[in-house]
Amino acid sequence: MPFPAPTQILAVSASSAAIWTFLVYTLLVFVIAGFANKLLKGRNFLSEYFLGSRGLGMWAFALTFAATSASGGSFTGFPAKIYTHGWILALWIASYMVYPLCTMGLLGKRVNQVARKSGAITIPDVLRDRFNSRTFGLVATLLIVFFLSFNLIAQFKAGSIILQTLVQDVSAFQWLSGSVSSMVNGFEFFNEVDPGYFSCLVIFGGLVIVYTTYGGFHAVVWTDVMQGIVMVAGVAIMLPLTLSQIGGMKAGTEQMARMIPPRLGTATIELDEAEESARGLNNIWIAQEDTDGNRQLFRLSGTISVPADAKIVTDIDTVEIRTPEEIEKLWANLIESHDDGLWTSVNTDAGEVRQIAIVKGYTHAGEGSLIGLVARFGDFKDYQYGAGQRGHYVSGPAPMPPAKETGDAKQKKDGPTDAEVAAAAGFLPLGMAISFFFMWAISGTGQPQYMVRLMAFKDSRTLRRSIITVTIYYGLIYFPLVIIFCYSRIILPGMENEADRIMPAMAVTLTENVGHGWLAGLLIAAPFAAVMSTVDSFLLVISSALVRDVYQRNISPNASEKTIKRLCYLTTLVIGTIALVCAINPPQYLQDIIVYVGSGLASCFLFPVVALLFWKRSNAIGCMGGMLVGFGVHLAMHAESWRQGGEFTNPITLFGLSPVVVSLAASIIAIALITPITPKTSEELVKKYFEAD
Repeated sequence: MPFPAPTQILAVSASSAAIWTFLVYTLLVFVIAGFANKLLKGRNFLSEYFLGSRGLGMWAFALTFAATSASGGSFTGFPAKIYTHGWILALWIASYMVYPLCTMGLLGKRVNQVARKSGAITIPDVLRDRFNSRTFGLVATLLIVFFLSFNLIAQFKAGSIILQTLVQDVSAFQWLSGSVSSMVNGFEFFNEVDPGYFSCLVIFGGLVIVYTTYGGFHAVVWTDVMQGIVMVAGVAIMLPLTLSQIGGMKAGTEQMARMIPPRLGTATIELDEAEESARGLNNIWIAQEDTDGNRQLFRLSGTISVPADAKIVTDIDTVEIRTPEEIEKLWANLIESHDDGLWTSVNTDAGEVRQIAIVKGYTHAGEGSLIGLVARFGDFKDYQYGAGQRGHYVSGPAPMPPAKETGDAKQKKDGPTDAEVAAAAGFLPLGMAISFFFMWAISGTGQPQYMVRLMAFKDSRTLRRSIITVTIYYGLIYFPLVIIFCYSRIILPGMENEADRIMPAMAVTLTENVGHGWLAGLLIAAPFAAVMSTVDSFLLVISSALVRDVYQRNISPNASEKTIKRLCYLTTLVIGTIALVCAINPPQYLQDIIVYVGSGLASCFLFPVVALLFWKRSNAIGCMGGMLVGFGVHLAMHAESWRQGGEFTNPITLFGLSPVVVSLAASIIAIALITPITPKTSEELVKKYFEAD
């Protein structure tokens, strides 16, 4: 018996109209890439392919800078953090509002001047030419490739999750997922890989690699302009839809204040019937009631792949809802419309219980149907901070989920690690709050992938207007995102194990609840645009670093333009493919990778770049020393967490401060100590870069 679609809750599916809307958007991206490729003809290939001939106007420069900075983390990892931790994320992201002022205002004009004087095309070009140091340029290149390769993995994961959410109800995709599951069955590498995710990863990766390789910088800039408009439009639509469906901010905040963090565990399901072909099940809820009337609700996470002729699936990540009000609301929406005869009795050590499984998604039984199965649950873990308590989602520190144990962590039982102690203190205590303020506002200035944009604007007037434009743009995106995804806990409960999916899931749910499912395609295009604009930019930065800074400037200075062109295409294609393969088994939280990469790049580049741009006495040895010290301290704090049995992306702290603050301090101290005791830069170079033309 099908159950009625609940209002405002659990309606995660996608209409054909939404998919067509999304396909039209994707087609436009390729049309733009085609036009951009034509511009490469008859112009200097390197300057045009990587910098667009340094002629960006205000709107192009502002929107390409904003869209590149608003990456998959902004629309996938960041919403996941909001969903997991609550209102504290408003403080976490607050300083990002002044990030454009810091980056464009502090470095913009000077980076552009130095790049024009030296003819630099890449940031390693700038570093090398400022001191005439080949070694400095190579070290910078290696660090950029190291960090941005990690970030590409995160972005590929984000794009795949977004695409999967949109197409998971499409029959062709269900067939594709089942076929992929059968093909990879038996390969250990794919044991924990969702075949639906893998299918979308290949599709997304192929799209973005091809259009970036083909179109170059102008394709990236023009698509960034379109993607920037799509992003802000998507947020503007989602905000009123969210507020209307939860009853306003007052009602939403009151509901969040009553929430108790869930428990996380695993489940094994045994289906009543096996199918001849592979299939996927998603959004399954298990309702359980014992003979005393005690009720429990569990949500099985992700898409559950059931191989052909199989009835049992093990080790399914599961969320147990703990808030009484949520249980009653879900019970009314999911259970009470069914007859008692649909319950299944299960004998357990604690006595007999009654179980019922309901699936909202695609199954052999049809959408929105009962499905015959019995679930057996493993051990459940409470949150490390906030377990059994109300109010933490609207205060600080915020709730902290239990960490997933690695093999090393399971063997190490001598006592809690520093990472576990930090987690037990909750998410974002005071020291970490201070650290993240510096992380976004100050360290964001030191990102070489954004500095490249500073080399491409036309004139100072363009820069001044762009600073204002981007700051307003960020305000229109990030404040609404905090509101939307705080309240997503009310609309889509039980998604803690797949929080990176919350943005596209909300887009589909909000639009279907108001009867306009086609809008989901536009809303999902917003995070997809953010991911694509970041991936294409990172691919170009890595490609330019390897082709320009390693090959042309150190191996074959006299290489022909034809050779350089082929190498650029090949390198972009190869790097994108490698990142795609690495994204098959990505870390759980996308935002953790983004924070690691962002803080690491800042630790390496911020103060060395500031010194070489503004300090006449700076030299290659001092700046390179600051770069390597910052990198070493940052890496050591992450590696120590890993050594103790924690996660690499969840580092230890020093005096309550995160690695970004500690490593930035170490970097500037190293520059200040090394520079005065090492030789000065030649007077010729000082005059070239510090005397007016």
